[in-house]
Amino acid sequence: MLPSYTRPIVSVEPPGPKAREIIEKHEKLIATTTHDPKNLPLVIERGEGVWLVDVDGNVYLDFSSGISVANLGYPTHPEVKKAVLEQLEKIAHAAGTDFYNPYQVMLAEKLASIAPGDFSKKVFFSNSGTESIEAAVKLVKNSRNRHIFLAFIGAFHGRTMGSLSFTASKPVHKKRYFPTMPGVVHVPYPNPYRNPWHIDGYENPDELVNRVIEYIEYWIFGHFIDPGEVGAIVFEPIQGEGGYVVPPINFFTELEKLAEKYGIVLIDDEVQMGLGRTGKMFAIEHFKIEPDIIALAKALGGGVMPIGATIFNSQLNFLEPGAHSNTFGGHALASVAALRTVEIVEEILPEIAKLEKVLREELLELKNKYEVVGDVRGLGLAWAIEFVKDRRTKTYNTAVRNRVLLEALRRGLVLLGCGKSTIRIIPPLIITEEQIKIGLEILSEAIREAV
Repeated sequence: MLPSYTRPIVSVEPPGPKAREIIEKHEKLIATTTHDPKNLPLVIERGEGVWLVDVDGNVYLDFSSGISVANLGYPTHPEVKKAVLEQLEKIAHAAGTDFYNPYQVMLAEKLASIAPGDFSKKVFFSNSGTESIEAAVKLVKNSRNRHIFLAFIGAFHGRTMGSLSFTASKPVHKKRYFPTMPGVVHVPYPNPYRNPWHIDGYENPDELVNRVIEYIEYWIFGHFIDPGEVGAIVFEPIQGEGGYVVPPINFFTELEKLAEKYGIVLIDDEVQMGLGRTGKMFAIEHFKIEPDIIALAKALGGGVMPIGATIFNSQLNFLEPGAHSNTFGGHALASVAALRTVEIVEEILPEIAKLEKVLREELLELKNKYEVVGDVRGLGLAWAIEFVKDRRTKTYNTAVRNRVLLEALRRGLVLLGCGKSTIRIIPPLIITEEQIKIGLEILSEAIREAV
């Protein structure tokens, strides 16, 4: 059935009376620290395609995709739903880490076949992105017997104690959790807009890349750490929670050369950017390198089931039975949902490039229109606008960012923040050009009101 909505409908200013009641109960009963009842008082009751409906009957156009989980829209893609319902008649949980089932084998075969890398691959299944990173870390430690890792400032790789060691997007993530896993060293990410050297990375991308590589090789390896003890470099091809930062196109080529020189494994965190979000199945494909390990989650379950996957060069392994496992890895129902999701994403990938052009042009117009917009960046259907107080100083403007989130919601557009003063624009991959333009029109109105 085609969605019945063509535009947002906000008849009750959010939060409405039903929403306020649920938010109050939520705050009393549920332990969570990521909600923002002041700027994002959205209480979702149901979804339809690219539309979300709250408990008071308001209809919103969604530019958040549940943090890139609902890439195929709401409540779920009909083909994924069909596959899941058929599987429910067979079996849901088949104890995939103790027994065998054909469903996880089919999914692993598919993931291994589409992941970049001209080498034999294996797949480890889990429940989430942070778990897929934890598995990658154990793989390196167990197979290489190297226990020092490099990660990047601005990165987000999860909140469990191992993956948290690599996360460096906000101080609050690590606050009061010291010590995390030792042996992780953070280095600057080649952020074209903000970097320690104040290089304009859009005008001088090679200079920025050279500075980062020099920092690692000359300063870290030359004065601090023997590179022979470094097991892996962990990275996001596009930083997510850190602000949707797109590095210069040649950065990962140079990083791969460095890693090969010292025998260091590359761990590619595709949890937020993988599975079509950037117009490629894997975001790293834009940068033309072959990482040794790829971590997936979020969109992999089709918005239906939690599932994580760690795809890796089969020369790496846990080596002995029992070295790593979990209860729900290889879950039959999740595997079926994920396999159908991947197949659908393959089919719609060509459309994303067309929509990218629309987003790029419209967002650059917004930058030209509003001085408060300091930077616009992105690929595919993963875009960001960063708000500043002054374009020359690039001072963060978190207050305006937050007002834009609320003003957009009041007009029927759902957005999410990231970084210190950035809004990410990540609509479901099934969105149309007309719907994108409706959303960006609302975004423009929200910025005008916020400033």
